[in-house]
Amino acid sequence: MEQLAEISGILALTLGAAWASGINLYAAALVLGLMHSTGYVTLPPDLQLLASPMVIAGAALMYFIEFIADKIPGVDSLWDALHTFIRIPAGALLAAGAAGEMDPGLQLAAGTLGGGLAALSHATKAGGRMLINTSPEPVTNWLASFGEDVVVVLGLWTALTHPLVFIILLALMIGAMLWLLPRIWRGIKLIFKKLAGLLRPAKPAPPSNPDNQGAPP
Repeated sequence: MEQLAEISGILALTLGAAWASGINLYAAALVLGLMHSTGYVTLPPDLQLLASPMVIAGAALMYFIEFIADKIPGVDSLWDALHTFIRIPAGALLAAGAAGEMDPGLQLAAGTLGGGLAALSHATKAGGRMLINTSPEPVTNWLASFGEDVVVVLGLWTALTHPLVFIILLALMIGAMLWLLPRIWRGIKLIFKKLAGLLRPAKPAPPSNPDNQGAPP
């Protein structure tokens, strides 16, 4: 029973860190670092660097910047696009670090799985926010941003304190993301198709045939 709890704890932290990184990397790093530095949980050795005061301060600063950028329609999508190259590799690294001092092959597998999960959550977040930005009012954007922050914090807390519960919830979330992504992609393609139609110059009217002018109807 104790071994099952240990395995579920490692798995929940591995998957949770990767999943959260795809949504908000800086919030994930800040939560993990604060929970370890306050003694609430003990992170694996490879992740204890997150509890460094310098790392916590840097994560807090970047989280504050993202908190503002994420509330501005259009800016949030640009921010997400830039962080495609940050969140996914970071998710892979955090997942590998969460696997602890395991066999190198298992750490590599954890990193690969973590990168894929971070990519899935990032794509769902970024694509969903792009669709939300088609609405002229900013309230939906703000609600989505606040909701994402709350989900990341509560998700990581659950992963660290109730790993089996988190694993079950994550499985449901992965199913929901896999169901949503094709629909989000179709919506994005429709947006770009409409934009292309608006930008395409209108076709000139065909010239009238002078031979037919004055001809009886």
